[in-house]
Amino acid sequence: MTGMPNRKNETPKTPAESDPRAPAAPPYTGACFCGAVEVRVIGQPVVMGYCHCDSCRHWSASPVNGFTLWKPEAVEVTRGREQLGAYQKTERSIRRFCRACGGHLFTEHPTWGVTDVYAAAIPSLAFRPALHVNYAEQVLRMIDGLPKQRDMPAEMGGSGQLVPE
Repeated sequence: MTGMPNRKNETPKTPAESDPRAPAAPPYTGACFCGAVEVRVIGQPVVMGYCHCDSCRHWSASPVNGFTLWKPEAVEVTRGREQLGAYQKTERSIRRFCRACGGHLFTEHPTWGVTDVYAAAIPSLAFRPALHVNYAEQVLRMIDGLPKQRDMPAEMGGSGQLVPE
């Protein structure tokens, strides 16, 4: 799938990176629930979409999680680093949150070479999802015309199988 990093941590270029005439994207800022931790992302995400996996649903306390995947160097904690907590359930994901309020901010995915800054954490970014991942685990059916990956794209170690809406 275009725009998805592969397992060799090689991140494809975004359209803006491929076209030197494309305008630079502004930095986007977001914060945890209490504002103690602030995050800034620069440029454009590699891809945006929805994750339906059990882990993301439990972590987000929601039937689906909106993700925005960024190159790690595009993500910066600009305030409150000392308040940033971490939880690592698997080797694939290091979830970051504010110790003061518990607000969830982002998840580092070192295996895939991307960081997921939760769509809700950066309100000024226009959320334009391109796909659904882990749709076989969905508890909320979404009919939106977007591709529905059974698990993950093949480039990320999944089956790459699409399932019907």
